[in-house]
Amino acid sequence: MKRLALSLCVLASLFTSCSSDDDNTTGGQQIETPITYSFERNGESTVNFGGQTTRIAMAGELASALLDNTNTEIQLDGMFAHVEGEADFSDADLNASDKSIRSKVAASKDFFSANATLSAAIKAEFDAWIEDQATTVFPNWDATATAGSAGQLQQAGGGSIRYINGKGFELNQVVAKGLIGGLMTDQMLNNYLSPAVLDEGSNIENNDNDIVEDGKTYTTMEHKWDEAYGYLYGAEIDATMPILGADSFLNNYLNRLENDEDFAGIAQTVFDAFKLGRAAIVAKDYNLRDAQAEIIRTQISKVSAVRAVHYLQAGKQKLAENDMASAFHQLSEGLGFIYSLQFTREPNSTQPYFTNTEVMAFMNTLSEGNGFWDVTAETLDAISQEIADRFDFTVEAAN
Repeated sequence: MKRLALSLCVLASLFTSCSSDDDNTTGGQQIETPITYSFERNGESTVNFGGQTTRIAMAGELASALLDNTNTEIQLDGMFAHVEGEADFSDADLNASDKSIRSKVAASKDFFSANATLSAAIKAEFDAWIEDQATTVFPNWDATATAGSAGQLQQAGGGSIRYINGKGFELNQVVAKGLIGGLMTDQMLNNYLSPAVLDEGSNIENNDNDIVEDGKTYTTMEHKWDEAYGYLYGAEIDATMPILGADSFLNNYLNRLENDEDFAGIAQTVFDAFKLGRAAIVAKDYNLRDAQAEIIRTQISKVSAVRAVHYLQAGKQKLAENDMASAFHQLSEGLGFIYSLQFTREPNSTQPYFTNTEVMAFMNTLSEGNGFWDVTAETLDAISQEIADRFDFTVEAAN
């Protein structure tokens, strides 16, 4: 993305575009896609998404901690549901933060403000995975895993050692990939890009009149849009022109799709929509803003779907090769992405591509009996096909 942009343009002001194809004229004014995600008021940046950067960092430490069997359940729970001032992380700034991962899981306004029961159930699912890792997998760290019993398996050829529960689930992978949906995707698509959040209270009036938050350089509407941006690009060294691969979550897996010729261009489409949507807020064009939000929802929703199918198919191949450790690793990533499907968003709708009921049906099918030890190629193909059909891509394209 960075190389492409810099090869086309050198420097630009806020509303200077590389191409007239990016122009949008509404109500007599021309709004152009900026080259970088950089916006200022009175010479000061108006972009801020520190809370998102913090939660991405917290999630990264939690994912690593789930592979350290010296950690206790209490320690892992502290990282997931951090309380300000508690020494849960290696980073002192994270410990001092009043942010937490758990508070923002399944917490979007559009999907969960009127469904506290489902939100609580999803949070409890993450709690249960963390508990299972600490109380079942960690105590059997050095044992050889068998069907129904937790332990370790080594990948074929002296490869990586995978630590799994009795169903073959590598729970650190399930949690990490589940957070891509339950935290990053849900907060981005169903919370901060929602008109219910962007336009809440006096946000439109204040934005129309450039009334900023107390002590800040940005209006509330500008800030909400930036917070959506932060869940994707918050770990970037230079978030004004991201290069991707900056974290182990949504940013990384958008990069995976971008590097697949079947989905190449998705990263630029998302970045351009974020820039133009933010420029539209500055220009008070809320219809254009919402049109960009729909583009982002459509494209970001693909990430969980494509990667779910990719990992199910990769796991199927490894099962055929009788490399159970590799198969369970791939299938565990797929399981986390399947769980994330309930946080996707169909364009121009208030519905996910797959409901919680549909997602849990997939999860239950893959958990039956001894889980991955018993799963068949036919089951993996059937789930893969259903996901691909819903999103209108082929299973082959996701491989």
